Amino acid sequence: MNDTIIKLSRNTNRAPISATSTQSVAFSHYNNISAQLPIDPKTGTLASADIAAQAKQCLDNIKAIVESTDHLMDDVIKITVFLKDIADMQAVDAVYRMFFSNYLPTRNVVMVAEMPISGALVQMDALLSNGEGTHPQAPCELVKVAKNADNAPIDSLSTQTVAFSHYNNVSAQLPIDPISGQLVAGGIVEQTEQCLTNVKAILTSIAVGVDDIVKINISLTNLTDIAAVDDVYSTFFPDTAIARAVNYLPARTVTMVSGLLMGALVQVEAVVSHGDGTPPQAVEDRHGIVIKANNTEQAPKHSLSTQTVAFSHYNHLSGQLPINPDTGKLINGDIKAQTQQCLDNIKAIVESIDHKMDDIVKVTIQLKDISDIDKVNDIYTTFFDGELPARTVFGVSAIPMDSLIQIDAVFSNAEGTPPVR
Repeated sequence: MNDTIIKLSRNTNRAPISATSTQSVAFSHYNNISAQLPIDPKTGTLASADIAAQAKQCLDNIKAIVESTDHLMDDVIKITVFLKDIADMQAVDAVYRMFFSNYLPTRNVVMVAEMPISGALVQMDALLSNGEGTHPQAPCELVKVAKNADNAPIDSLSTQTVAFSHYNNVSAQLPIDPISGQLVAGGIVEQTEQCLTNVKAILTSIAVGVDDIVKINISLTNLTDIAAVDDVYSTFFPDTAIARAVNYLPARTVTMVSGLLMGALVQVEAVVSHGDGTPPQAVEDRHGIVIKANNTEQAPKHSLSTQTVAFSHYNHLSGQLPINPDTGKLINGDIKAQTQQCLDNIKAIVESIDHKMDDIVKVTIQLKDISDIDKVNDIYTTFFDGELPARTVFGVSAIPMDSLIQIDAVFSNAEGTPPVR
């Protein structure tokens, strides 16, 4: 593996420091920020019991991390907001406006069952543009391109799609009819169709195809709806003859959430490859960068996703459950055994494309019982020899296959992906 591009992991004492994650992990032209809880870095305790004060503390922490890397909040590409009570979003928005007055990042909002610490009502993580790149890349005045289209729902506090360098991040799409601004009539089938139609409309508006998606995140309020969601999903992917010929499918993670805005049953967000890059990168200079999807027999396969999808200098992994790849079934065992299996699966995928666990830049962990986090950490830390990735942890009421844990990851890809031959 060509490891000339260097991953840059940083902490600042102006934000809470964790023993199990790094605040900021940059690689090439993106920087991954760990989920920030409403902890005062000076006292190490919760800022307040008030949701507005907690939201401000989360954003203050993110801002401190961003500024410690010589960036600005307007360099943020995406924010994910995790709430204990979806009804608190109005209060959160009032605070959020103070941090993003002109430019608005893409955004995903979900209600989850539990936070990593008692008393926390909200946490937020972020993805940051990194125009200077990481060593030995020379700084480049890359331009962030934020766009909205009329044929998909427009939100007053987020942008539909924000491109930077060779990736586009799309705000999580609710099943909203863009004409009426209301949820579509019907149940889970109609709502899933509308979410995916909105994603497709946004991509069409920027001349990008559905098959350029590298990662899909699906949030459901009822896991029993997954079969109906999958029926609809399979009509959207693959979308073109070329993709169908190789059965290309994005990496995918399905999350059970406790609630969504507007009482929706489903929400879909996407990460999209962007071969043209953003100015001053010229279209004719893109060298035909291609998506490189990979599955290995050493990890569980899924009929509607690819284990890992690489594009340019990043790889996105599908959410990994504690499934034995030989049997295709959930392993027997407690949370430590299931954590081991999830991470073994991730390691097998990573190593199948000649990478190592220390190439991971961001990890997201879902737990059925948030009190299991210390046991998870006992296993988790043994998989990394160097600096720990950025990380987000939250509790859910259910996980596919009734497992106790699900983990997904994003990792650096120093060699990049090849041009069209």
